[in-house]
Amino acid sequence: MQKRVVRSFVPNLLTLGNLFCGFTAIIHISAYDYFAAAIFILMAGIFDMLDGVAARFIGSTSDFGAELDSLSDAVSFGIAPGFMLYKVYFYQFGETGVLISALPALAGVIRLARYNVKFVTDKDKKYFVGLPIPSSAITIVSYILFYHIPDVIPPDWKTTAILIVTLVTSIAMVSEIKYDNTPRPTLKSIKQRPIVSSLMLLGLIAAIISMGKLIFPIMMIYIIASAIRHFFEWIKRTYEPEDEIDETSESEPEPFE
Repeated sequence: MQKRVVRSFVPNLLTLGNLFCGFTAIIHISAYDYFAAAIFILMAGIFDMLDGVAARFIGSTSDFGAELDSLSDAVSFGIAPGFMLYKVYFYQFGETGVLISALPALAGVIRLARYNVKFVTDKDKKYFVGLPIPSSAITIVSYILFYHIPDVIPPDWKTTAILIVTLVTSIAMVSEIKYDNTPRPTLKSIKQRPIVSSLMLLGLIAAIISMGKLIFPIMMIYIIASAIRHFFEWIKRTYEPEDEIDETSESEPEPFE
């Protein structure tokens, strides 16, 4: 028991690093330092990625770690971006602005709770059901930082644009749309999903070369393209006749799953 607690210390410490970065981002947002806040939200994402890698490497995954991770994500990727939306624009709409700004946090918490209930039995590691809350945060923060604050969006369109971004990300999180999971950086994973791996690598390169300015359009393409694919798959399931399935023979589970 003591060995298990010691092994879980590193992943849990990284998860708390995620939470600390989210809290620090909120402090910077309250001081109108949105660039610093964005950096800390990005750092929270790095900690969020590392805690999972560390837990799998050490072999210390647990229900406690999963719950701690979700609570940290709710702060860093739900509350912090929502508060940024409020401070940047929606503050001027009073109580209505508070409600709109809270939507990413509310939808994100629902998304996290649904994932915690389903992840034990969910064997499909290629897709997320619903937009992951870190992806929502990246979309919102990149829009604010590179398009809203620098006045790239015309003043007459700012209300519409920021409202669309808020609603689209919130609805995407609680939807049943499948979003591609990031392939692991292994040769096996790249061979299994070459197109997805290539597109995500190109997106990463484009984001770095553009100094972050292309993050928002890339994320919107990711969200919209996944929704379009989901729509066509729904049409296919609805109108194509179901093939007869031989229930006497079941496929064997994949090894190491």
